[in-house]
Amino acid sequence: MTTVQKTIRRRQGGFTLIDLLFVIALIGLLSALAVPGLMRARGAAQASSALGTLQVITSSQLSFAISCGSGFYSPDLPTLGSGPSGSVDGFIGPELSSGFAFVKSGYMFSLAGVGVPGAPATCNGLGAGLAAAGYAAVADTLDPSAAAPRFFGTNTDGLIYESPTTLAPVMPQFGAPPGGTVLK
Repeated sequence: MTTVQKTIRRRQGGFTLIDLLFVIALIGLLSALAVPGLMRARGAAQASSALGTLQVITSSQLSFAISCGSGFYSPDLPTLGSGPSGSVDGFIGPELSSGFAFVKSGYMFSLAGVGVPGAPATCNGLGAGLAAAGYAAVADTLDPSAAAPRFFGTNTDGLIYESPTTLAPVMPQFGAPPGGTVLK
C-alpha cells in the first residue's frame, strides 16, 4: 500500500464524536418540541372519546325509558346493561355496564339516578320503585393535573356540560349544573 492510499484510508474513518453528539442533541431538541403537541392531541382525543361515551349513555337511557322503563330511567349502569327478558343484548354494551363506574380512554364514568317509589317494575327485572325519574352521568379525567383538565356531565335533559372541575357532586338530574357550560 502506498503512502497516499494509507492517508485516504485514515480520512475515511466515519463519524467523529462531535458529529454523533450533534445528532443526539438535535434529536433531543426535536423531541422536546414535539412532546407538548402530542400531549395536547392525546388530551383532545380522550376528551372526544368521553363526549362520545356520554352520548351513548344518553341514547341508552332514552331507549330504556321508552321501551322498558315506562318513561322512567335506569338508576345505574349495570341495569342499563341488562336486556329485556328473553334478550341477550342490554341497552348499553357490557364494557360500559360491568360496574357502577368504569374507566375508558383516560376518564372515569359514573351514572346515578334516584328511584321513585311509584315507578313500575321494568322489562329487564328492575323492581317496582327502583327506576328513576331522571339521571346524571359524569366523566372525570384521570389526569386532573393536566394543563387544562376537562370534566363532563350530562343528565335527563340530554345536554352535555363541561367544567374545569369535577361535576360529580353537583350534576343535577335535570337542568344545568353550577359552573358547567353547555357543549351540545
